[in-house]
Amino acid sequence: MSESTKRLANRYGQTPQNAARSKIFGWVAAGGFAVILGAWLWWGAVLETPSQLQYRDVAHTIVSETNVVVNYEVTTAPGTPITCAVQALNASYGIVGWLIVDIQPSDRWTRVFETPLRTSEPAVTGLLYECWLT
Repeated sequence: MSESTKRLANRYGQTPQNAARSKIFGWVAAGGFAVILGAWLWWGAVLETPSQLQYRDVAHTIVSETNVVVNYEVTTAPGTPITCAVQALNASYGIVGWLIVDIQPSDRWTRVFETPLRTSEPAVTGLLYECWLT
């Protein structure tokens, strides 16, 4: 390497020592990232208990201008208490009926429920809004 090339390399940090230092820093950073990613995946997969709750609408029946019956299915682990919110909507998608239903634990995984719901004005649909573990 010529003298002018060495001076330029020293000036702009292109020496063999700096290149080796950059490689070491890169490997340490990659290793640290791998350790953090591995710990995060382990924490999320092994330590967290997966929530085993599934729910879906089955049907609804408009009984009268002030009553709707909502049928829905809930699947959860036996012995797990849950709570569900049931709603009725009008033609403008406004909520005209709302009810929170506490579902007691059972020894079965999947159960079907029928919940009557009073409305403040005529509804066009009734549905299950959400369920959560309690």
